[in-house]
Amino acid sequence: MFIYSLKNNFMKKIRKADTLWLMIGTSAVILFVCSSLRHLLFQSTALDLGMFDQGVYLISQGKTPISSFTNYHILGDHAAWIWYSLALLYKIYPSVYWLFAVQAIALALGALPTYHLARQAKLNESQGLTIAAVYLLYPLVFNVNLFDFHPEVIAVPALLWAVLAMRNQQLGWFCFSILLVLGCKAILSLTVVGLGIWLLLFETRLYGAIAIISGVAWYAIANKIIIPLIGGDAASIDRYLFRYQYLGNSFTELINNLFFQPGLVLPKLLSWDNLAYLILLFIPIVWGICWQGIAPLIAALPCVMLNLLADYQPQKDLIHQYSVPALPFLILSVIASLSLGKGLFQNKRAIILWSMVAFLSLVKFTYFGGKYLQSLDTWQATKEAIVQIQPDKSVLTTDEIAPHLTHRQLIKLIATPAAQINLNIFDYVLLNLRHPGLSSKPEFNQDLFKLLQSRQDFQLQYQRDDVLLFHKSNL
Repeated sequence: MFIYSLKNNFMKKIRKADTLWLMIGTSAVILFVCSSLRHLLFQSTALDLGMFDQGVYLISQGKTPISSFTNYHILGDHAAWIWYSLALLYKIYPSVYWLFAVQAIALALGALPTYHLARQAKLNESQGLTIAAVYLLYPLVFNVNLFDFHPEVIAVPALLWAVLAMRNQQLGWFCFSILLVLGCKAILSLTVVGLGIWLLLFETRLYGAIAIISGVAWYAIANKIIIPLIGGDAASIDRYLFRYQYLGNSFTELINNLFFQPGLVLPKLLSWDNLAYLILLFIPIVWGICWQGIAPLIAALPCVMLNLLADYQPQKDLIHQYSVPALPFLILSVIASLSLGKGLFQNKRAIILWSMVAFLSLVKFTYFGGKYLQSLDTWQATKEAIVQIQPDKSVLTTDEIAPHLTHRQLIKLIATPAAQINLNIFDYVLLNLRHPGLSSKPEFNQDLFKLLQSRQDFQLQYQRDDVLLFHKSNL
């Protein structure tokens, strides 16, 4: 009887584990398929996917990863050394779909430490699976996966693993997780500092001190040494000051006004846009937030405050990547509340129902039935034009076509009037007159078309459905 009981309990645990991995695997596949489909429909953009894909490709080829879109080294963009690790995948086979796969797997894998953190907090197995589902159904997970590729998605499971390692007293794994987070983006050092403050005040002081010191150190190294030295002025932190221009025109002025000019800060913080943003951020998990469990939200404050202070709408939604660093701590707050028996819901069916409603209300799956089909009328022509472009030759094209041609050293966007473009440096010019692209205007493409027709050094190679491919006569 005792042996039968042990066997029965063991089989139950196996089934629970199978359920968790099934959830993770299914989510990863769905996320990968959706981001890949968006790319195939020519909805990806040069900034950011094209820039990152080009940089990783150049690293894998042993070339200097200077993006021709930005004209600075990829390491100068947020000091993200993770690109060098991702380039190992491109050495196997150079394809942008590696980035989509990494993003999908990273986001889905966040459910694994989420489950273990829930179990560690004395929630039962069923509750642990429910919290894992809540994480996977949080709208930002699906939406950010659609928006090109951003390395901070790798930081989501890494931050959760860091907390799990801290609670298991695994110092080595904690340090590794923090190192991985910092390697994804320099600005994440502020989140690591926030994590450290939370741990210092409410968890383990040693781990908190390590997080604070490493976060502060990396922020200084990245912004004072790596980015200025490798990226130059074009890549400096000052390029983001326009988002906080109401606070001043320099970083020093911004900091001074932030702390000593409440008349400038408070009206921005207390705006309707910020209220709407906070509602979006918390509504999917509001059922599981209580005062006794909000301590983990301290770690989310740097990310959320940057978004609240910004005069830049993409930082106030659940579509772009700017709220990604806050996600792990929203989930941790829910776990803390449930472990105390608090929150509006304890019933797993009510929790899943709420999460499903929030998911269906806020995710952008409807884009596949409308927005992402806008250029379908030129899809076949664009595909046919792309295959005629020789590898490694320089290209001038539109924002949405560019990510399909970034495995070369020189590719630029049609983003200025034709008279300002130096056509001598390009071997190919690919136009889409019906859909001029995110960075362009219809008149830019029309004028460029006329200019190319008048030049002897360019010839029309392909034309269909207002998609036109010109090539240098000497090719």
